[in-house]
Amino acid sequence: MSSVVWHTWSGTQQARPRRIAAPSSTGAVSAAVRGAAEQGMRVRMVGSGHSFTGAAVTDGLLLSPTGLARLRGVDAEAGTVTVEAGMPLCDLNEALHARGLALANMGDVAVQTAAGAIQTGTHGTGRDSGGLAQQVCAMELVLADGSVVECSPEREPDLFEAARVGLGAFGVVTALTLKVRPAFLLRAREEPMRLAEVLARLPELRSANEHFEFFWFPHTGCTNTKRNNRAEGPAEPPSPLRAWLDDEFLSNTVFGAVNRLGRRVPAAIPAINQVSARALSARTYTDASHRVFASTRRVRFVEMEYAVPAETLPDVLGEIRGIVDSGRHRIGFPVEVRFAPADSVWLSTAYGRDTAYVAAHVYRGMPYADYFREIEAVFTAARGRPHWAKMHSLGSGDLAALYPRFAEAEAVRDRVDPERRFANEYLDTVLGA
Repeated sequence: MSSVVWHTWSGTQQARPRRIAAPSSTGAVSAAVRGAAEQGMRVRMVGSGHSFTGAAVTDGLLLSPTGLARLRGVDAEAGTVTVEAGMPLCDLNEALHARGLALANMGDVAVQTAAGAIQTGTHGTGRDSGGLAQQVCAMELVLADGSVVECSPEREPDLFEAARVGLGAFGVVTALTLKVRPAFLLRAREEPMRLAEVLARLPELRSANEHFEFFWFPHTGCTNTKRNNRAEGPAEPPSPLRAWLDDEFLSNTVFGAVNRLGRRVPAAIPAINQVSARALSARTYTDASHRVFASTRRVRFVEMEYAVPAETLPDVLGEIRGIVDSGRHRIGFPVEVRFAPADSVWLSTAYGRDTAYVAAHVYRGMPYADYFREIEAVFTAARGRPHWAKMHSLGSGDLAALYPRFAEAEAVRDRVDPERRFANEYLDTVLGA
């Protein structure tokens, strides 16, 4: 048994694997999987630990992706790049930028590994472009028998569709080919707005902006809105002082301090949120797309996020606001709301429907179980789908009713991993044992 304890970024999960390996090639991954099978061990490849669930936990062989972090190739004419599974998105962004390329859309943090982010359904917000999995056009996998397979819409299409958001249940992802576009600038407009106004103007705000999201401050009627749209330029990023003040000092140092105060004195949280919301000011800047999409988040938290049909969002938020206003909970973190168009990835939370994402955060160390249980009932009543990497209580029976292609994905899993070499307790729960 390894003496190393692996844990998630938030501290919600930990694992003490029997063995840890850091293969540096696809062949080495294949040999490690075959060796684990000979010893009767299950296998999981971890990422950067940004999941809140036990998706990567194993008591068998834990594969670290640190040796698989290279950019294998760029085809600018075809608009594709091939990247190894363990390359952090932040490194990928910089490598693409240096070559005049960029991802069409991405999430709001970029420290995850490429495979970890895509396998768990990471997304940003977009009118026309969806989650990272939509940008995948081919994958290299090591299957449970140690064989290596490349899949795409033309080659092993069922495996490709099941494994794009596959939680590592269909094979160990060793490389991904992604669609990219010429590098572009985004003009970001951040502006405080009343929640009632946001909801009243929601059709306009969504249709008029390529990327729209907002953050609602619980215990208040206030939000901070973000509108990101492509711009011709020139780039006009925040000054170094303004960037440090807004994105490091206020968003991390001060925000961390007020959450520590709220943890010590929960009764003060509503007043703190009122002050925080009123302290916001509008700002506009233009920068490279990846620098606008992603930000640095150092304040640790626990998160539940559900994808609900976009048309249900006003009612869902109204019910969550009622739960907060009941006085049973003191919530210091803003609730984040983002959007995605319908997609065709079998296990994507946006499969087949226009989607609103509602993410509830609780500062690490604060009680969250009762709050999450109450809001989860709101999400499930709206036929919400939980983010695969964030806290939820649904099982395979619930999820089969929410994903039209769930049974087909399970049939693919039965074919490529009949002995459940890549399973763990979490996958047994959400995909079935």
